[in-house]
Amino acid sequence: MIQAVADTHALIWYLFGDRRIGPLAHSTIHDAETHGNHIAISSITLIEIVFLSERGKIDSATFARTLAETHRADAWLVEVPLDEQIARAMQAINRHATPEMPDRVIAATALHLGVPVISRDPAIHASGLTVIW
Repeated sequence: MIQAVADTHALIWYLFGDRRIGPLAHSTIHDAETHGNHIAISSITLIEIVFLSERGKIDSATFARTLAETHRADAWLVEVPLDEQIARAMQAINRHATPEMPDRVIAATALHLGVPVISRDPAIHASGLTVIW
C-alpha cells in the first residue's frame, strides 16, 4: 500500500540520513520501509535527481542509490510514472500557490493517488494537500 509521495529533497535526505528531514517525515518513510508498505516518488523526482547531481548540488551517487531502492525485491520505494492521469490531476493544483512545475507534478501525483505528500517545501504546503513534515 502506498502511504505517501515523497518530494525530491525529502527522499534524498532520508536516503542519506540528513538531519534536515523532519521527524514525522522520517518516521513515515521508515515505517513504510520496515512494515512492507510503500513510499511513492514521481518520475519527475528521478529527473530532478539527475539534474541536481549534474549541477553538483547533491551527491553523485543519489541516482544509483534511488534506483537501487526501487529495484529491490522487497522495495519500499516505488516510482509513479508521469502520465495523462497525473497531468489531469495537475490541473487541480493551484499554479499560483505552487508555481514550480516539478512541485506541481509531485503534488498532482499525491492528489491522484489520494495520499499525503512528504515535503518541507512551502510551495507544496500551499497546494492545499495534506503534507507530512
